[in-house]
Amino acid sequence: MPRIVKCGLIQASNPAASSESLDVIKKAMIDKHLPMIEQAASQGVQILCLQEIFYGPYFCAEQNPRWYGTTERIPDGPTTQLMMELAKKHRMVIVVPIYEEDMTGVYYNTAAVIDADGKYLGKYRKTHIPHCLPGFWEKFYFTPGNLGYPVFDTAFAKVGVYICYDRHFPEGARALGLNGAEIVFIPSATVAGHSEYLWELEQTSHAVANGYFVGTINRVGHEQPWDIGEFYGKSYFCNPRGKIIAQASRDKDELVVTDLDLDMIQEVRTQWQFYRDRRPELYDDISRVKR
Repeated sequence: MPRIVKCGLIQASNPAASSESLDVIKKAMIDKHLPMIEQAASQGVQILCLQEIFYGPYFCAEQNPRWYGTTERIPDGPTTQLMMELAKKHRMVIVVPIYEEDMTGVYYNTAAVIDADGKYLGKYRKTHIPHCLPGFWEKFYFTPGNLGYPVFDTAFAKVGVYICYDRHFPEGARALGLNGAEIVFIPSATVAGHSEYLWELEQTSHAVANGYFVGTINRVGHEQPWDIGEFYGKSYFCNPRGKIIAQASRDKDELVVTDLDLDMIQEVRTQWQFYRDRRPELYDDISRVKR
């Protein structure tokens, strides 16, 4: 019997001005997502992923400690608790990217993974933190992740998470495959001037090299007052052959929904024996060489 899983991605623009209070900003974005989550449920989505730090703007365009006030504990914070309720209500796995407070002064760019019964399964913390381009001052906000590359055995599939800048690094993408991921979700916030030419190249390459499905998200619009560029949307799913099978528009709030046939993973890995033909005993220099 085929293993078909209906999956969804939500891309959305930020509706609140950055001059509003943090509570107003967060509420506006959550309120925007709630009907889109309901829409996903009505379409039978079984696994849903939201965009990077979904409940606010991409505040890393500036270095301002004000934004530390948007952090939450995981899983005890209000947003994770709300999503646990929604996951249980809709029998839906939800991947929820949140600005996490681990302890006072230690913050992570994190995604919580919630199973279809509302149970919190765990989290992934963004591993690679950029601080090299104007408007991407992430080291001011985020501690590098320390949880490795976990894979979550959800009700419908084995799910891994990679976040935004992580996607430029093949090592973690391979680790997720080795750890058993069938679907890897990559929530992002990225603008046209820096990365658009890579958008349909890197994530599809991860899918091909590792023989799994990828669902990747980008927000949409221009965010003021920073306006570091256009968040160009184009969220998509691709299959283990690297073919894009469903994609959102460039400039609209949108829910992308498609069926993923997980049996295709076996088919592709039988043809392309990348895991069998690996030579890890010859790769030690990758981790030893530091330049």
